[in-house]
Amino acid sequence: MADKSFQPIRQQFFKNVRFDEPAGDPGWFGPGSAVWYLHEHIATVQIGLAAAAMIETLHPDMAWMGYEHTRAVERVDGIPTGRFDQEAMASRTGHTLSFFLGVAFGPSAVAERVSRTVRAMHDRVEGVRPDGHPYRASDPELLRWNYATMAWALAAAHERYHPRPMRGERLEEFFREYARMGIELGATDVPTSKAGVDQLLADSLPLLGVTMPTVELLNPLAPWRHPLWVRPVYALMFWVVQDLHPMWAQRLMNTPQYWRPKKMVLRAVARSLLQGMRDGVIREVKQSHARVAGSPTMSTGKVQGVRAG
Repeated sequence: MADKSFQPIRQQFFKNVRFDEPAGDPGWFGPGSAVWYLHEHIATVQIGLAAAAMIETLHPDMAWMGYEHTRAVERVDGIPTGRFDQEAMASRTGHTLSFFLGVAFGPSAVAERVSRTVRAMHDRVEGVRPDGHPYRASDPELLRWNYATMAWALAAAHERYHPRPMRGERLEEFFREYARMGIELGATDVPTSKAGVDQLLADSLPLLGVTMPTVELLNPLAPWRHPLWVRPVYALMFWVVQDLHPMWAQRLMNTPQYWRPKKMVLRAVARSLLQGMRDGVIREVKQSHARVAGSPTMSTGKVQGVRAG
């Protein structure tokens, strides 16, 4: 994502999220962290967030919670139409990026503030599924599962599509560091390794399934929802996101299973598109490096002596 294309999100959703001060504050993770390295490549982060959002619809609590409380689903007289409210969807995307980049790159006060905001939102979201099962967004066990989907998805997108992905022990650093995000949001017994995250998701399989909200919420990227001229790109991204999922999730979602040569071609095309986005190109990343280095952020957006890729 080029910095210019990020501007509408920045103007609307980053008004109170500052990355350029106070000087010397590394935030929760800092420039040498695996968390910073992963989040600097915004294009792969967005693929990861989409993959997490999609797989979360397989948990009935998450599915009904989203269906009954999100503004992204268009409603007429309170009744869902099966369509998405595009303005609300854009708002959700902006708030999501504001939160994740604020936690990853922001100074400590910003990371704490955006986390408090999300916790307060969780405290207000509760209800009862049609089968009589109650749900609460602040349930620590549900938050643990939600955290695991997010950590898994960000790492999976990074491994497959980042230009220079972390491997082995360096990738394990990401899981150890990022556990703080889950803990700060109220999750308990947060896994701190790739194997732990994978195991938690695998153990949750008996709880999962395709419910009606899954069908309604699963496909904001579905090509038929978009103008004809952009459908080829959306069709590719729709498959790319599902292709990241574990096979059990792909079976539940009925993800198209192509022959390996076709998969390799589609992944290569997606990799070429996503890797065309330079690491650290957006202003907030540059400001964060400058903040920690204690040097002023220049008005041109260029920061001397700060790694931006």
